[in-house]
Amino acid sequence: MFVLTADQRGSRTDRDRVPEILARGRMPGMLRAFERTAGDEVQAVFDGAEQVASTALDLADSGSWSVGIGVGAVEDPLPDQTRAGRGEAFVSARDAVESAKRNRWHLSVFGESEWCGHAQTAAWLLLDLLADRSDAGREAVRLVAEGMTQSAAAGLLNISPQAMSLRVRHARWDVQQPAEDLLVRLLRCADGGIA
Repeated sequence: MFVLTADQRGSRTDRDRVPEILARGRMPGMLRAFERTAGDEVQAVFDGAEQVASTALDLADSGSWSVGIGVGAVEDPLPDQTRAGRGEAFVSARDAVESAKRNRWHLSVFGESEWCGHAQTAAWLLLDLLADRSDAGREAVRLVAEGMTQSAAAGLLNISPQAMSLRVRHARWDVQQPAEDLLVRLLRCADGGIA
């Protein structure tokens, strides 16, 4: 099981971003939707590694959140309210978000499994890849990720297909999906699953 705790960064000088997270609602792979736990902190419970990985990367990459992923058991039955949950994954998520506040990636993965450290390293490498991406590279990757061909995306961006190809290559789009797949596999291993 995965518990994701996110604490808003710079909340004293920024608007309250919690409502944006709460508006996402319940996604596939999520057992309990995001809920405000205290002040500018939110928490959700996932049973899907893909969804927790994607959500954690999105939040950490936004620059607005410190994100902790706790991996482990939770007490059954899971209460209706996320903040009432108990168990190893909840404790690890708390420790992870505190650690995330102190590292440059603003993301940590904690749990009893040694695979948690490997998953954290994969997440950090992905966040470094995303941080190095230019705005033009982000836009090019967004269009391609949505299923648009590079040629069609080039037309939409009013650039040549060669320029589009360079943007996608410099954004290292070819590495992103395999790296995300690796993160998901490592999270599954951390949760006692088979990669």
